[in-house]
Amino acid sequence: MKPGPIFLLVSGVLLASCTGKQPETEFKTYSIREFLATGNFKGASFSPDNSRILVSTDQSGIYNAAALPVSGGNPVPLTASTGDAFFAISYFPNDERILLLTDKGGNELTHLYVRETDSSLKDITPGDQVKAYFIGFSADDHSFFAGTNQRDARYFDVYEYDIRTYQPRLVYKNTAGLEVEAVSPDKRYMALMKSEGTSDTYIYLYDTRTGATRNLTPHSGKVSNFPQSFSPDSRELYYLTNENDEFLYLVRQNLETGVIKTVEKTNWDVEYAYFSKKGKYLVTGTNRDARTEVKIYETATMLQTTLPKLDNAEIKKAVFSGDETKMAFYASGSKNPGDLFVYDLKGGNPKQLTRSLSPAIQPQDLVEGEVVRFRSFDSLEIPGILYKPVKASETAKVPALVWVHGGPGGQSRLGYSALIQYLVNHGYAIFAINNRGSSGYGKTFFALDDRDHGNGDLKDCIASKSLLAATGWIDSSRIGIIGGSYGGFMVLAALTFHPEAFSAGVNLFGVSNWHRTLTNTPAYWESYRKAWEQEMGSLKDEAYLKSISPLFHAQNIRKPLMVLQGANDPRVLRIESDEIVAAAKKNGVPVDYIVFDDEGHGFIKKENQEKGYEAILTFLDKHLKAGN
Repeated sequence: MKPGPIFLLVSGVLLASCTGKQPETEFKTYSIREFLATGNFKGASFSPDNSRILVSTDQSGIYNAAALPVSGGNPVPLTASTGDAFFAISYFPNDERILLLTDKGGNELTHLYVRETDSSLKDITPGDQVKAYFIGFSADDHSFFAGTNQRDARYFDVYEYDIRTYQPRLVYKNTAGLEVEAVSPDKRYMALMKSEGTSDTYIYLYDTRTGATRNLTPHSGKVSNFPQSFSPDSRELYYLTNENDEFLYLVRQNLETGVIKTVEKTNWDVEYAYFSKKGKYLVTGTNRDARTEVKIYETATMLQTTLPKLDNAEIKKAVFSGDETKMAFYASGSKNPGDLFVYDLKGGNPKQLTRSLSPAIQPQDLVEGEVVRFRSFDSLEIPGILYKPVKASETAKVPALVWVHGGPGGQSRLGYSALIQYLVNHGYAIFAINNRGSSGYGKTFFALDDRDHGNGDLKDCIASKSLLAATGWIDSSRIGIIGGSYGGFMVLAALTFHPEAFSAGVNLFGVSNWHRTLTNTPAYWESYRKAWEQEMGSLKDEAYLKSISPLFHAQNIRKPLMVLQGANDPRVLRIESDEIVAAAKKNGVPVDYIVFDDEGHGFIKKENQEKGYEAILTFLDKHLKAGN
């Protein structure tokens, strides 16, 4: 595509809401410790008697399992780890044992644990190099299914575990590199997924009775197909597809006749679909312009159930009690973290069970994210989320950061981020860009960065500076770039391939050498290797991979750089950060480097978040807010 003029879509609503003078109000800035005093909650599972909801919470500083009384009250701790995080999965169907997931220091070799009713913990997927994941409980409540790579480090076999003894029985031996996504309620079928590329996937059906496997989604060209759930009667498979369409939509296929019928289709991606335990309700979620739109249908009639309306928050996902009389859901917005609610499906108002935001923080001191768009270097429309500091104005211009999400193929979504709000609270505008190659905007947009990483997508980031300058309240001479994982690579690419584009860069565990990263992908990623190589380039294309790797161009780095890295990261090895830091220091530029010995690909312990996020602000205040 030929470069063209940049057409900024910043007239009308955007300029009206972002450039006018703000009324003078009392405003307070908060420390990172105050932001991290916010309690984060994840997951939800009703106890068999519906009196409690199982969650994971980091209120202690590290994630542990806890039970929230449905009647209200403080969470009751169920695990008390001070080292490795424990994430709650589910109560057992008929008693108060719980399933948990944990790894060692962020190494992603996750194991399944059972917390017995006497509080003891049992690892039911042992092995130093074993990785396991939970698939689901059987419909008859006699067993549960899990995948592990204990037989072959590359592939996940599926085992059925007896609910009383935890004795595993091999039910699917994976020799073809397929991923098991769902098991039918009658236990006869398994839905398998095969990746031929990041935009090309097939669904296979495995029959446990006959041992036969057949392709349910034959197609030509690139089509994405993702299994979601079997129907309650096990006769149909519900899955997402974008065949003959830009966006993913939900269909159901009769397993006997092969007849396919559309269930839900919009001009946005349907991103998930699942049934309540007995199949009374079908839940779908749609990615509508970086927001989640949840719908609940009564399966028998496909009539929508009316969901509660909440101020300044959106429902993210719903979980039902076993008897399907109650629903739990999280709701959040830019200014409020995810809070858990419980709702009686007979009617009434939802009951809020958590109040996550730190009591020290006043919501009026936080800001809402706003979806905006601009025309990039080649006139392609690029979306993103803009966060404006409370005190920013045309007479009090502020520095800004272009925030690049992970991936490749990720998406910045509207919602609460402690780090974003912390930086905005301290006077930095944030533009969370969804550059070409991001998910959520159609398969054509998603594929635009294939084998073009660090080029068109990076030029989008650079072009976004014009959008920021056009607001009138951002100082265009003080714009930096920040990102994690793939976003971290983009930071390094910006500082090496366009060394004058940004005033500073913050890289959180980003790739610096693509050939090494692709060479050292974990063994259990084998089923996705072909997809990775189609998008990034084959290991045989060493010259190309080095040409896009910042490490081999680090002599160009001239702007201040900060790097944060987890020592146990299995995706982006520590050496990726060690070497780019050493190379940048040779140039005589300011470089700050922090390594967390007990973290992996991302920082989940509050102690480490406090140290890292505070250091980011200090770095930015020195090199961006104060100028160069």
